[in-house]
Amino acid sequence: MPSRSPFASHPVVIAGVLLTTISAVLFVSAVAAEMLGLIGTPYGGLIIYIFIPAVFVLGLLLIPLGNWLDARHRRRDPNFVRDWPVFDLRIPRTRRVVLTILGLTVANLAIVSLAAFGGMRAMESPVFCGQTCHLPMHPQFTAWQSTPHAQITCTQCHVGEGGRALIHYKLAGVRQLYHVVTNQIPKPIPGVADMRPALETCGRCHWPGHDSGEVSSVKREFADDEANTETVTRLNMLVGGPGRPTSTGRAIHWHANPDVRIEYVFTDTERQMIPLVRATDRSGRVKEYRAEGTTDDQLAKGTSRVMDCIDCHNVAAHRIAATAEGAVDAAIANDAISRKLPYVRRESVRLVKSDYPTQEQGLEEIAKGLRAFYTGRGAFDEQELARSVAGLQNVYRRNVFPSMKVTFGVYPNNIGHIASNGCFRCHDGGHTASDGSTINADCEYCHTQGEQTNSQ
Repeated sequence: MPSRSPFASHPVVIAGVLLTTISAVLFVSAVAAEMLGLIGTPYGGLIIYIFIPAVFVLGLLLIPLGNWLDARHRRRDPNFVRDWPVFDLRIPRTRRVVLTILGLTVANLAIVSLAAFGGMRAMESPVFCGQTCHLPMHPQFTAWQSTPHAQITCTQCHVGEGGRALIHYKLAGVRQLYHVVTNQIPKPIPGVADMRPALETCGRCHWPGHDSGEVSSVKREFADDEANTETVTRLNMLVGGPGRPTSTGRAIHWHANPDVRIEYVFTDTERQMIPLVRATDRSGRVKEYRAEGTTDDQLAKGTSRVMDCIDCHNVAAHRIAATAEGAVDAAIANDAISRKLPYVRRESVRLVKSDYPTQEQGLEEIAKGLRAFYTGRGAFDEQELARSVAGLQNVYRRNVFPSMKVTFGVYPNNIGHIASNGCFRCHDGGHTASDGSTINADCEYCHTQGEQTNSQ
């Protein structure tokens, strides 16, 4: 009987050894590259901490599998001897073939590595998230392009670094992919994302302890009259900082004070219905505020959450205008729509609020409608009208997406309380504690109003 080699020579064993060895070398090299800052992308973490270790484990499993297969074959045929080809490197032709194969293997590994790296970079780009793959996210992608966060990629906030974040946030995208393939995409896409704690996202750029003091806010609105009369309202916002009150002794950013823990229960998908708020101060004392009529059964069906930045700044990265009126006012204030055209505010709001089957048809009808209104109404500046048509089309293009049922006000903006409940979700005067105290609903608790002026 032929003697058995101390190490089984089954091809599956050889494949396992190769996979284990190669993946081990790649893992060590990739971790070193990440520590040196050469790889800093979320998808890099997916490759390093999920894919390569999975290949390593697969290789380890193949080794005992190959030994078992080899032993089974030997039991069936005791005289079986596996005959492997012999490469005699003393023969010039053999050397050339081996060296050529080795060279091509190294070249292929380099090509595959570059392709994998390029694929990672492409997959984490906003264009991929907003257009190439996630076409349903086109409204958010469009809105993101015109915000101060336009230099921040989607994955920096929505995925994060490391294997844990990728497993939790990216692999959950399988469900979203299923919705796309089966055409079961929710329309509109839900406005509340399953985000990591704000300190892991916002906190990387925004210092949580920053004292903003008192911030002046100017609100410009226009009337529907012929002159598009402007009203300017000035508010002094008492922002302050965590543990840093303003001159009035109050601060909006008190909510972010690390010495205070604010929890709340919400009962709807958009976190607009908040029947209970629980505040814990630095000494550990807890105070609960319940909305009037709230029952224990309602609270049991709700979801509890610890308040952080995005509970107020919920649309900071991709904001759809809360109202058509507000979006048109902003365009007039920025001179994208000309105030010189009579009734331009009224007509602009009417046109962008109308229903159109597609965005393309909406843009066309807006141009026709605005031009038709001024035709035959006396002299007007054609250049001002052309500029206003383009400005109004831009308002519509950035905020209305009929294919995804996205329009003004679909996504509540929790900063303020004009177009949606916002602050009044809790500061409504109706959340009462057991001692009879309520969450403050006084307007001047957060801001003081300066002068209000009108102009034509």
